[in-house]
Amino acid sequence: MTEYLLLASALFSVGLYGALSQQSIVMVMMGLELMINAVIVGGAAFWYYTAPGRPDGQVVVIVAVTAMAVEMAAGFAVATAIFRARDVDMTDDAADLRD
Repeated sequence: MTEYLLLASALFSVGLYGALSQQSIVMVMMGLELMINAVIVGGAAFWYYTAPGRPDGQVVVIVAVTAMAVEMAAGFAVATAIFRARDVDMTDDAADLRD
């Protein structure tokens, strides 16, 4: 289990660095994707080692992956709409959207 948790923490660290250091909307979303994948890897490892015979963990992981896919598709659709409407692809340029 230690190896999987180390993998999850490495993925989360790389994703956090990518999300905080980039200004491109797509790169920020890729960092968020890595962080969500790290949580899924950690959760799957936890459930596998605590209750290997029960399918509860597998169902939760499948639901989490499905929710992640839907969320990322919606995020990319919003980023595409912002780019088409305002020709903005950087997070600093999209700051006026909150007004």
